[in-house]
Amino acid sequence: MFQCPICEQNTSIPVGGASVLPQNLHLGFEVEVAGYMSKMVNSSEVCCDECVDERNGLAVVFCCMCRQFLCKVCRDYHSSSRRFSKHTIVLLDQAGARQLHTSMKPRDHYCSQPSHEDNKLNFYCETCSLLVCHDCTTVTHKSHTVKEISTIAKSHQMEITGALEDAKKVVTKLTGAIEGNNRMIEHVEISKQTAFLAINQTFEILQQTLDERKRTLLSELEAISLSKTTALTLQKEQFEKMVGDISHYTDMVSQILQTHTDHEIVALGGLIPTELQATLKRVQTIALTPNQHSSITVSVKKRAVVRKMSKLGEIIVFIPSPSSSIWTSTSVAKVGTRYHVKVQSNTSKGEEYPHGGVEVKGEMRSKTHNGAVVYGEVEDHKDGTYTITLTPQAVGPHQLLITMDGQHVQNSPNDLDVWPKHDYHTLCDAQQVIQCNRPRCVAIHDNGDIYVGSGEHCIYVFDPIGQLKNTIGSSGSGDGQFSSPCGISIKGDVLYVADTDNHRVQKLTSSGSFLHKFGQKGLGQGQFNRPVAVILDSNSKMIVPDCHNDRIQIFNENGGWLLTIDGKGSGNHSFQSPWGLALDPQGNIHVAAHDSNTIKVFTKEDVYTVILIIPVE
Repeated sequence: MFQCPICEQNTSIPVGGASVLPQNLHLGFEVEVAGYMSKMVNSSEVCCDECVDERNGLAVVFCCMCRQFLCKVCRDYHSSSRRFSKHTIVLLDQAGARQLHTSMKPRDHYCSQPSHEDNKLNFYCETCSLLVCHDCTTVTHKSHTVKEISTIAKSHQMEITGALEDAKKVVTKLTGAIEGNNRMIEHVEISKQTAFLAINQTFEILQQTLDERKRTLLSELEAISLSKTTALTLQKEQFEKMVGDISHYTDMVSQILQTHTDHEIVALGGLIPTELQATLKRVQTIALTPNQHSSITVSVKKRAVVRKMSKLGEIIVFIPSPSSSIWTSTSVAKVGTRYHVKVQSNTSKGEEYPHGGVEVKGEMRSKTHNGAVVYGEVEDHKDGTYTITLTPQAVGPHQLLITMDGQHVQNSPNDLDVWPKHDYHTLCDAQQVIQCNRPRCVAIHDNGDIYVGSGEHCIYVFDPIGQLKNTIGSSGSGDGQFSSPCGISIKGDVLYVADTDNHRVQKLTSSGSFLHKFGQKGLGQGQFNRPVAVILDSNSKMIVPDCHNDRIQIFNENGGWLLTIDGKGSGNHSFQSPWGLALDPQGNIHVAAHDSNTIKVFTKEDVYTVILIIPVE
């Protein structure tokens, strides 16, 4: 085994030794160039390779084509010869050595087989993985898969180019990952400093609380001690007074007994024992034990407190979870107007992530304008929230994508409609009113265009700022012609028109090309007497108020009749001249009955049933 000097892979030496390994032409060329460069830079005297006599002049230049060092004489001859006029000559110095690497070209490679030495290796044998000459392809490699070297080179070049492109993409991703790691390292330090301050502040508060509690306990201790000492002192003074009183009487009696006569002792005998007896009785009525106990202890559950304090606090590693993070927006997306999205990063438990530094991106992709993309500007508020600002450039349906660390947040991607930014002053311009005489109905295309049904038996199309863009149809009963169109609906690029006085409904493209029609004057299913509107439900069913037939008819998207809500008769279901029609989000049909002075709401279970009647005075 040996290690390849180019790819550094371990390679087994095949049978026959290293000589049978494929020759690395690129490495051979590099070794050749390095040899010449070393000789040019490191040799103080280089002899001329062209001189054939004994003078052997010192070389001053090197010919990159001939691979020869030349003296001044040979250089002059070399330069003056037409044969060598296009050869690149470099000086023997540092600059020349550097130029050598770009000026030398690889030699042509010739076959090493006997009698083939003059043949260039212009073919490649895929069977043997070997460069061969033309003669070899007809002899040794006759039955092998052989291709021209230029074809193989192009194929390899494409593979290498593809690999390089893939490598560049990987490098771009890795560079982004490195940048993300650098940002994360910065935010780790920021998080550390924030946590450091929080720990210090918390324990400062705890220390202040402990100190305050210590002061409180010491104060209570002092008060209790003082109270006990005062009570004991007062009791002691009382005892001392009693001892004094008793001693006074006993001393006085002893003196009388020693110094007084019998007559005096008899005279005082009744008084002295009485007073002494009263004092002795007072002593018997009071407790002679201390009125306060000396015990003062403090109860602090040190073990429990120390155990809890030893586990006080916890370093929590918050990890923002894109799938738990949410975004909100309260504004309406309008073309050319800044649209703001607020993103709240949360942990996997749904708790708010309290720090910034997460890579948040937002983009808005149009579904109709060749997938045009608008990238958002992101503001990091450093508290786990971000604001993305996007300015849509096209009206119509879009897709909003919000990612966090390369992953979608909740409800991303999300469908979003971008509305035109109307200039209503322009829309109300008198000139536009004249161009659209007697407007009877209006509908808005997804791209913001405004379609107006006119009493002039046509449909005018205005752009979002009110400039006339197109006129669809003319007066008549032919395909694409109208007679008092009173109702329009648009879905996608299909225009639905209630062609009122032609007693039919027509479908056209948004540009006005006729597609389909159905209906004629009459009372039968699918017939009309002045249809005045056409609306579409979520299933593309067409709901048409058949005004003078006092009914509403429902059709499939191809105009096939489905059912009729008949207003004739009496009771809650009756109505006359249904004119206005609307659907609520639940699919209920709201009918404005012109001649009944009511608005009735129909809901569909098995059949359409009235659930609400609103009288209109």
